[in-house]
Amino acid sequence: MKNNFFKMVLASGLGVLLASVVFSILSGIMMFLFIISLGTSEQKSIKKHSVLTLDLSQPINEREATTLQNFMFNEKTIGLNTVLAAIESAATDKKIEGIFLKPGITYTGGWSTTQEIRDALAKFKESGKFVYAYDDYYTQKTYYLATVADKIYLNPSGMVEFTGIAAEAMFVKDLLDKLDVKVDLIRPNSNAFKSAGEMYTMDKMSEANREQIRTYIKSIWDEVLPQMSEARGISVDSLNMIADNLSAFLANDAFEAGLVDVLGFENDVKEQMYEDIEGLNVFSNMHLVKLSDYPIKAKKKSSNKIAVIYAEGEVQMGKGYDVGVYQYNTTKALDEAADDDDVKAIVLRVNSPGGVATTSEVITDAVRRAKKHKPVIVSMGDLAASAGYEISCYGTKIVAMPTTITGSIGVFGMLPEVGSMLKNKLGITFDTVTTNRNSAALSMTRPLSAEARAMMQKNVEDFYQNFISRVAEGRGLDVNYVDSIARGRVWTGRDALALGLVDTLGGFDVALSIAAKEAGITKYSIKVYPEAPNSFMELLNMTDEDARAKVLLPTQYGKYRYFSEIERMCDAGPLQARLPYFINM
Repeated sequence: MKNNFFKMVLASGLGVLLASVVFSILSGIMMFLFIISLGTSEQKSIKKHSVLTLDLSQPINEREATTLQNFMFNEKTIGLNTVLAAIESAATDKKIEGIFLKPGITYTGGWSTTQEIRDALAKFKESGKFVYAYDDYYTQKTYYLATVADKIYLNPSGMVEFTGIAAEAMFVKDLLDKLDVKVDLIRPNSNAFKSAGEMYTMDKMSEANREQIRTYIKSIWDEVLPQMSEARGISVDSLNMIADNLSAFLANDAFEAGLVDVLGFENDVKEQMYEDIEGLNVFSNMHLVKLSDYPIKAKKKSSNKIAVIYAEGEVQMGKGYDVGVYQYNTTKALDEAADDDDVKAIVLRVNSPGGVATTSEVITDAVRRAKKHKPVIVSMGDLAASAGYEISCYGTKIVAMPTTITGSIGVFGMLPEVGSMLKNKLGITFDTVTTNRNSAALSMTRPLSAEARAMMQKNVEDFYQNFISRVAEGRGLDVNYVDSIARGRVWTGRDALALGLVDTLGGFDVALSIAAKEAGITKYSIKVYPEAPNSFMELLNMTDEDARAKVLLPTQYGKYRYFSEIERMCDAGPLQARLPYFINM
C-alpha cells in the first residue's frame, strides 16, 4: 500500500513537473511568435489621388519608440524624424495631392519641434500642393503650426487659444513644510539663475528666475508672432491686442478676426480637398493616408555614412532601454561611430533638459574624443540645456532652432532631510554609531553638518568652474565671458546665437547639410545610433522596473508627470546640471 502511495506521489510530481516544462516551452514559443508579430507590418501601397494625413495627437519623440515599447505603453508615439521625412517625401510623390494637418488638443511637441514641422510644411507648399488644417480646439502652439496651412478649419463649437505664451512653474515647499521635510539647496554663489531646486525651497519664482523666463518666452513670442502675422495677413499689433483681450477665443470671433478661414467639420475639409484634386469625379476615389501607412521613399544607399546619434531625455547613469540619454548607450554610440571608417561625420541630435552632472562629464568626454576623428555637428531640438548643453559644447558646429531652450550653464546640489517627518508623522526615529564626526554627514535623516555643507558648496563651485571652462574651450570663448552669460541662465536658440553659444539657426536638415559639407561629401546614407533593439532582445533585457514604468506611465500620464517630478528628486544624485524640474510652457 505504501509503495503504491509513493508511486502515485512520484508520478503526480513528475506529471506536474513535465506539465510545467511543457507549459513554459509553449509560453516561450507563443511569446516569441507574438514579439515577431509586433515587429512585422504590412507595407501598404499608395493609390493615386491620395492625401497624407498628419494626425499629431499622439506623443512626439525625436524618433519612434520600438514596437514593444508602443505595446507596453498602450499608445503609439510619433517620431519627429518620421514626420519630417514623410513631408519631404510627399512633396515629390506624384500620388500625394496634399497634406491634411490635424494637430490635436493633446499635441505634445515643444516650440522647436513645432517650428521644425511648420518649416517643413512651408517647404512642402513650394511643390504647389495644398495644406489644410482642421481641429476642434487650437492651443497657442497648434494654432501657430496651423497658420502654415492654405486654409484653417475650426469646429463651429470650438475655440482658438490665442493668448500669447505663459510659463507656469510648480512649487512644493508648502507641501514639504506640512510633511516636516526640509530640502538643502546648494548652488554656486553666482548661479542665481539656476532655479531648478527652488521648487522645493520657495513658494514662488525668484526674481532672477522670473527675469530669465520672461526673457526667453518673449524671445519665442517675438519669433513666432511675425510668422503668424505674415501667414494670416493680420498685423502684429492686432494679434497682440487679440491675445490681450481674448477677443478671438470663441469660434465665431476667431472667424470674424481672420484667425480661421472656415467654421466647419472634418468632412467639410474632405469635400474641399475633393474639389481641389483634378481628375476626381467620385468622392470615394480620394484616399486619406495615415502617417503610419505612408511608405517614405528610401534614399539611395551610399558607402559614405553620416551617423545620427539621438540624445533625447534626461541625462542618466547606466544603461537604459527607454527614452533617455544613458551614459552607456550614448558613449558607446559615439565611440562606435568615431571608429567606423564608413562614417564620415556625426550628427548629435540633442533634446535634453540635462540631468546627472557626472554622467554629463563622461558623455562630454566621448564627444571630444569623437571630434578628434571626424566632424561632430550638434542639432538641438526643443531642449539642450545644462548637461544637455555641456554634451553639445564640443561640437564642431552647433545648430539650434530659434525657439530651442538652451544654455542653463550651471549646477546645483540638493539634499532632502526627512528625519523630522519620519519622527513627527510616523513615529520613526534613528540612532547612529559612527567612527568619525561626519561618518553620517550625508544621511537624509539629519540636517547637514557645517563641514558637509562646506564640502557640498565647494563641490558645486568647482564643478561650475569646470563647466564654464569646458564651454570656453569647446566654443573658443574667453572663460570670463562664458561666466558672464552662464550662471545658470536659460536662453533661446535665437539669443544663444547672438551670444556665441551656437553657430547657426536651423533644424535637423541644416545640421545634416553642414555635416556633409564638413566631411567633404555630397552623397551619403544615414546610420542611426543607438540602434533600436529587436523586440525579443528588448523584452529579455527589460527589468521589472522598466516594465512597470512603461505600463504605469501612459494610462495616467497627466497625473503621473507631477508625481514623477517629485520622484526624480528622491532618485537624483546629489549633483545636478539640469533645467527646473517642472515647467509648463
